[in-house]
Amino acid sequence: MKLAVNQLTSRQKSLKKLPNWANNLSLFFPVNLSVEQASSEETASFKAELIEGKSMMDLTGVSGIDTFHMGAHFKSVSYCERDKDLVDIFRYNMDVLGMSHFKTYHGDGLAILAGSSEQFDLIYVDPARRGAQNQKLYNLADCEPDVSTHWQFLKTKAKSILIKVSPMLDLKKALTELPDIREVWVLSVKNEVKEVLLLWKRDQNLPEPRIHCVDLGTAGRKEFTFSFQEEVAALSAFSPVKSYIIEPMASIMKAGAFHLFGQQYGLEKLHANSHLYTTDIYLEEIPGRFFKVIREFQQPKKEIKTTFPSGKVNVIARNFALSAEEIKKKFKLKDGGEDFLIWTKVGDNFKVFHARKLI
Repeated sequence: MKLAVNQLTSRQKSLKKLPNWANNLSLFFPVNLSVEQASSEETASFKAELIEGKSMMDLTGVSGIDTFHMGAHFKSVSYCERDKDLVDIFRYNMDVLGMSHFKTYHGDGLAILAGSSEQFDLIYVDPARRGAQNQKLYNLADCEPDVSTHWQFLKTKAKSILIKVSPMLDLKKALTELPDIREVWVLSVKNEVKEVLLLWKRDQNLPEPRIHCVDLGTAGRKEFTFSFQEEVAALSAFSPVKSYIIEPMASIMKAGAFHLFGQQYGLEKLHANSHLYTTDIYLEEIPGRFFKVIREFQQPKKEIKTTFPSGKVNVIARNFALSAEEIKKKFKLKDGGEDFLIWTKVGDNFKVFHARKLI
């Protein structure tokens, strides 16, 4: 009975994240925790585009979603996992899916790698980011395995290494700890950052790391690529609010391309720390959310009640005295619809704008 309940619960939780697997009644699901921590099919498919070759090893297989999607492009795939139950489940699922080129190993991935004489085209590692008390971890040295400690060894065993790290990781610190990394992907889905990926290639000679900000949205993929050196050299222009307010997509905000984003698209910032931009020209190709400004509220308390008597309006707060949640609680607001209240600092003053989202 417990087994049946776990299977039903896991499938229900996976319908949005793993629709193809959830709807395949021949597959067996791991325990709920593993499903929650697994990559989505969208992000796993994206990673499969980054690397190609003949052989790969996944040092930290867990549910195997990433292994399956990336491994479909390789002739030989090695899956390593410490949890015997997960190994058995993955082996069973790969047999069901006809993936005969997948090999499964029960044990520590680093130890299995050390005992192999094979040189892999790709080593993939997704370090465990939960501590002994189930607390979230994000620094490379705190996760298991610690790729920074084993970095030199890993490089001797593969032509390329792809590491999935916490979205909370400080990118500049990670690049200091792993100075050989030359490409970083900050990956968001529908404007919510889901993964950060670090890629090393033995034959890659980029002079400086490239940061790829990617969003997988319902309207298609949007990208913005830069280097930290370019960001340092970029300059911001400032302006009062014009016809439109632009919020960069979440992956750009995470990566910190605050000056270069505005400079590249000819936008002006509202304030140095607001990270909101303005323009009179609508440009659909800009990787961010576009808001048409309707008006500025001079008396927010009175005008909010008059304009939104039901209290239904989305709230954005950037560089404001209160957070978005605090504002919603104070004014009894609830998210919904296409209307937004944007609370931010413009110049030396805090302001509130009624706007409508375009994209």
